[in-house]
Amino acid sequence: MSTLGHEFDNSLVSNAFGFLRFPLNFMPYDSNAEWVITGIPFDMATSGRAGGRHGPAAIRQVSTNLAWEGNRWPWHFDLRDRLNVVDCGDIVFNFGDAQDMSDKLQAHAEKLLMSGKHMLSFGGDHFVTLPLLRAHAKHFDKLALVHFDAHTDTYANGSKYDHGTMFFHAPNEGLIDPHHSVQIGIRTEFDYGNGFTVLDAAQVNDRSVEDLLTQIKQIVGDMPVYLTFDIDCLDPAFAPGTGTPVIGGLTSDRALKLVRGMQSLNIVGMDVVEVAPAYDQSDITALAAATLGLEMLYLQAAKKEV
Repeated sequence: MSTLGHEFDNSLVSNAFGFLRFPLNFMPYDSNAEWVITGIPFDMATSGRAGGRHGPAAIRQVSTNLAWEGNRWPWHFDLRDRLNVVDCGDIVFNFGDAQDMSDKLQAHAEKLLMSGKHMLSFGGDHFVTLPLLRAHAKHFDKLALVHFDAHTDTYANGSKYDHGTMFFHAPNEGLIDPHHSVQIGIRTEFDYGNGFTVLDAAQVNDRSVEDLLTQIKQIVGDMPVYLTFDIDCLDPAFAPGTGTPVIGGLTSDRALKLVRGMQSLNIVGMDVVEVAPAYDQSDITALAAATLGLEMLYLQAAKKEV
């Protein structure tokens, strides 16, 4: 059986496979995987509707709708021919203990990065990005952040565990350089004085994708990049299943084009967060998240020589 899942042994039960039917490997640190998918079933930091703890399961389940494709359009190759990916399942932590989750997620990420792996993580609410940033900055040094969201999450008035404060804490901890970071799709209150470049939803919807990508690449430069995508960056018409939906957002088409255009960036870590399936309609939010995660992996595969 191919380790990347082209052909499946019928003797294996259906839950032997994870996201996109990639192999499950609960000890990924010693594997030959290049990218490791981790689920983070945590939603204790939400300010709106809870339910993001069920996001990883929903994303995995709906991803089977994408698994049948070989050469995914518009890419000209099969991801599994170029990139070795495993799914290590979900982080296990003491329920009700946000600090325990944060500590265990950071330790898991540090161990993966030290073993030469990269991470694509599925939340969970957006707070989970903060311990992931701590691990990535420890390994790669200070990062540039490319952040898709309806909210800046730079608010200083939240608690220690708050999905609206991660990008207030991250610059103060020296994890990211806001002057080389960009926030895309914002359409709630924000402050231009904190160093981040904010591309609000109105201009992202009105400007050309090519123009936006040119600006993003100029801002980020050659720094190592952490890419985080809060699904509420999409308009609720495309992603209703999230805790804090805001109308006037991006279409799924525009978001995919922007992500695909970031192939030249030095992306070292990625996540998709805030899928809350209890509020979803026909799994379209989970499908959007799964598709974005797949496109992020294609970005990495596209950099490899055949």
